[in-house]
Amino acid sequence: MDLLTANDRRGTYPASWYAATANPAPERPALEGARRADVCIVGGGYTGLSAALHLAEAGADVVLLEAHRVGWGASGRNGGQLGSAQRVDQRTLEARLGEAQARALWHLAEDAKRLAKDLIARHRIDCDLRPGILNVVHRARYADGLRAYADHLKERYGYQHLEILDRAATRALVGSPDYHAGVLDRDAGHLHPLNYALGLAAAAERAGATLHEESRVERIDPGAIRVATSTGEVTADALILATNGYHGDLLPEVGARVMPINNFIAATEPLGERAREIIAEDIAVADSRFVVNYFRLSADGRLLFGGGETYGYRFPADIGGFVRRPMSRVFPQLRDVRIDYAWGGTLGITRSRMPHFARPRPGIWSAAGYSGHGVAMATLAGKLLAEAIGGETADFDRMAAVPTPAFPGGGTFRPPLLALAMLWYATLDRL
Repeated sequence: MDLLTANDRRGTYPASWYAATANPAPERPALEGARRADVCIVGGGYTGLSAALHLAEAGADVVLLEAHRVGWGASGRNGGQLGSAQRVDQRTLEARLGEAQARALWHLAEDAKRLAKDLIARHRIDCDLRPGILNVVHRARYADGLRAYADHLKERYGYQHLEILDRAATRALVGSPDYHAGVLDRDAGHLHPLNYALGLAAAAERAGATLHEESRVERIDPGAIRVATSTGEVTADALILATNGYHGDLLPEVGARVMPINNFIAATEPLGERAREIIAEDIAVADSRFVVNYFRLSADGRLLFGGGETYGYRFPADIGGFVRRPMSRVFPQLRDVRIDYAWGGTLGITRSRMPHFARPRPGIWSAAGYSGHGVAMATLAGKLLAEAIGGETADFDRMAAVPTPAFPGGGTFRPPLLALAMLWYATLDRL
């Protein structure tokens, strides 16, 4: 199935609250004819846009090709959470990789968060950046583990931005009976993800990068690093694949390790005075379920609630109804609230839940598979790709050294095998 066209109209942002409130942005022309560049980038999400920006600032001639519009994919549809650390917790990384490598990955993740904030400030990106993410547990027995992990980060990594909350304090912040404890991270944050992507695109263009929209890559000749669309081609010294969940079959070495899955978000009607009964402060929230519920208030007082995943590639016919089920479990008082926007998107996951950084063939670089933790890490990935192409490979190599095994089953059987595994974990959430 062609994920670039299966659920969306060509060249059109989904009918999301993000698209409805997006900052003005130009429509960029499609690639026409033959073009020579130092670096060609495939994909106009955070990874590709950050790489284009950093390469152009370093003086490279950069051409970026986006199949639809910049920020059209997961970068413009996600929950907008700018989280701390890696997608996998530090204790797990220590056990898998050893303390030294885990500590290096911690520092890279903190660099990622800092980089996103710095880019927003330096390029004056209007994307409603706000501080604070509250991580909550939906089982009372998880509370001790949550506190122990917060203490671990404070003691072993010197991370002092965490506030441990008991049930009463958690309930004071989140008006739901579902949660038993929480840890509030004041150095994490949340933002308007599409406006962040549009801001990165504008900054990349100001630095000298060329961005082409509606320029779907149909063929890659790895030997000559020649990238062809239906209307043109780019020949380059280096190629960056920044395609994430929409990679398709462009390069099998990447597709085998990054699996697309769908996730969904609904935006309620403006809640008015009720908004602060749902979330008392302007923070984002994520819970401890395997199929994570995540939510926050929009700038105009709506609840933006993400929940539910599907592993077939068609979106549900009624996305709003699909998301309403987990939203109503968390907030039964909103069972009858009107949903004004509902949308889906495709993200890339890996078996390890750590991103897949690779140089699959000479002159070709890739970073993908952020597993729902990509706002900061994909931004950093673009910078690390730019540095690696320029000869500074140390941090790229640190990320590439993290094992990301291929999904079993080959192209035909990977999706159903993944669906069975994820259904099992989703069932555990409900038990």
